[in-house]
Amino acid sequence: MKKKPKSQKTARPPRDPYAEREAQKYQSPIASREAILHWLEKAGKPLRFERLAHDLHLRNTDELEALSRRLAAMLRDGQLVQNRSDEYCLVKLLPLVAGTVIGHRDGFGFLKPDEGGDDVFLPPRQMRTLMHGDRALVRVSGKDARGRAEGSLVDVLERNTHEVAGRYVEEHGVSFVQPDNSRIAHTVLVPTAERHGARTGQMVVVEITQQPDKQTELIGRVTRILGERHAPGIEVELAVHAHGLPHEWPADVQREISGFDEAVPEAAKPGRLDLRNTPLVTIDGEDARDFDDAVYCERKGNGFRLLVAIADVSHYVLPGSALDLEARNRGTSVYFPDRVIPMLPEILSNGLCSIKPLVDRLCMVCEMQITVDGNISQARFHQGTMRSAARLTYTQVAGMLVDKDERLRREHVHLIPHLENLYAVYHVLAKARTKRGAIDFDSTETRIIFGEDRKVASIKPLVRNDAHRLIEECMIAANVEAAHFLEKHQIPTLYRVHASPDADGLKEVRLFLGTLGLSLGGGQKPEAVHYEKLLDKVRSRPDKALIQTVLLRSLSQAVYGPDNIGHFGLALSHYAHFTSPIRRFPDLLVHRAIRHVLRGGTAKNFYYSMTQMVNLGAHCSMTERRADEATRDATDWLKAEYMQDKVGEEFEGFITSVLPFGLFVQLKELYVEGLIHVTSLPSDYYTFDATGHRMIGERSGRVYRLTDPIRVRVSNVNLEEHKIDFVPVIPAHEERAHKPATRHPKKNRRKKR
Repeated sequence: MKKKPKSQKTARPPRDPYAEREAQKYQSPIASREAILHWLEKAGKPLRFERLAHDLHLRNTDELEALSRRLAAMLRDGQLVQNRSDEYCLVKLLPLVAGTVIGHRDGFGFLKPDEGGDDVFLPPRQMRTLMHGDRALVRVSGKDARGRAEGSLVDVLERNTHEVAGRYVEEHGVSFVQPDNSRIAHTVLVPTAERHGARTGQMVVVEITQQPDKQTELIGRVTRILGERHAPGIEVELAVHAHGLPHEWPADVQREISGFDEAVPEAAKPGRLDLRNTPLVTIDGEDARDFDDAVYCERKGNGFRLLVAIADVSHYVLPGSALDLEARNRGTSVYFPDRVIPMLPEILSNGLCSIKPLVDRLCMVCEMQITVDGNISQARFHQGTMRSAARLTYTQVAGMLVDKDERLRREHVHLIPHLENLYAVYHVLAKARTKRGAIDFDSTETRIIFGEDRKVASIKPLVRNDAHRLIEECMIAANVEAAHFLEKHQIPTLYRVHASPDADGLKEVRLFLGTLGLSLGGGQKPEAVHYEKLLDKVRSRPDKALIQTVLLRSLSQAVYGPDNIGHFGLALSHYAHFTSPIRRFPDLLVHRAIRHVLRGGTAKNFYYSMTQMVNLGAHCSMTERRADEATRDATDWLKAEYMQDKVGEEFEGFITSVLPFGLFVQLKELYVEGLIHVTSLPSDYYTFDATGHRMIGERSGRVYRLTDPIRVRVSNVNLEEHKIDFVPVIPAHEERAHKPATRHPKKNRRKKR
């Protein structure tokens, strides 16, 4: 008689440390992502769905469906990949990288890894099936000719582009749309039946009906005709659609906000720190509409007690709600020259969450004790209720504190002592900033002034005064304490991180500085203080602008991520965005984390895991870049339109960038940038010197260097491509000075061999 085979025993999976969090989020919780990843790692091999379900003791239909959805989400987020046997594999154990695609107008692209690190180069053949903004999984297949890691596509994790805006064209019976977004190198084919009345030259929006793959081109259908290229306001419409900015409120969001009004519910006020009798004030620009921060300061002992109160958006926008999902999707408010696409609906952004004067508002408060040396000796967070004492502008506050304007001081006499305290705490914080060596680059922001028919009348520089700096220092202090608080309690969150310069960037900077007889301290790991010391050393030099520009460009871009690596530029070990939850999703996440701790929560029962924060950090960094690119496109279009009637005119400018194909020049009075193509430079052969950031004429010896002044003439304006072309204006005496001497014909003759 044969013995029955022993039933296969499966080791019981370890207790899920995030079971409490999962139970709070789901009615029928299953193993968390962390538990699934741990089990796959312990198994040491890829597993099929059935084996995973068996090992995790999931049997009923609801549990199996939940596991299927969770695994699909983990595939989408690049944590897992399925092999040809439909087994689930850990991406981190394979030579694969998940990240976001960044396209280039010339057809190639880069993958920005979710986990950080160097970008992976994607050659044009790999980009054929990808579009800017897609999330993809690639295999690092080697190095390209420039030594960069090169990737080959394994899988498209998530498509990001679902509509494209651009110019509609019909040629030889074929219709297509040329995208306005320069990062999309594809053209969108439009079948005859999907033209919907569009005419050649019009700006349209097309819905993508077929994503690109190895066999098929990008195909779409016209859903909206924006109008002719010169229609007023079309540049914003184009930017919104070209960059895929979410701009309409879904029906479920509208249903959620229908119950809100301007008044804070009385039921929300008990149990909070009551600050309604504390004269907190908002200080913003004249045209600001959403007020999300208020400040108050008083003397305490030898130091100060500073309160930074921030609108409590987290009370109204709950995790998992339609409002939350749409805010996450948008990531940030987008500020165009004449309008805003807000992250939150107006009833919240300009209403219930906006700290208007003399009305009750819910807030999250950072209370700090600051010494006369500018050190924060103690900090606490509170959920509060406040009533702003006044809505002040930067101009008013600078008038009262710096200019001692008597009329303004009489008008706000009851606030003057508190404002003087704020000014005093600003000075000690600024002194501490200087002491720690935060980098202070000079930069100029501009504002477009519109005239009649919404045409650009002028472009003006924005002038910063001490009131701007006062608010900036108060916000930085609160952001620092938010980061300290959450790290102390080990709660997953998004830090605002700014990495140290990489080795290649440092090498180039040191080579450049060496040509000027300068050096950067700090060896292979310089700190912000070394940059600031060098900047301070060269402030009186005529080439200080050149040195500052080169140093600035050696730095990386600040991003969001859950790993606290500090903020290099601000010379801070801890930094998180806490102060603008109305317009930035990372700030809202930070508020939720602080609120969770204040209510007795821990990391184990927090709504978000570290893995989710990795993905949220990548997403929020992407939405920030997307907003920047959209506003830059709209602004460049407006500047090009502004310059159309100035073709042939001459202007003074300075060189802002030197590249192998030419020089970018900014006009001094107009704050408009254009290109001098290398072929437009005076007749000569030019050598590009990357180390010296300059272009050198081989025969004439003429040099064009970064930040050098230059007089130019506007030669062409291309509104389609948002481009302005210049040619240099060479004075007659300089032309003669650089004219090469005539050589004797015999000396130029080559000897016969």
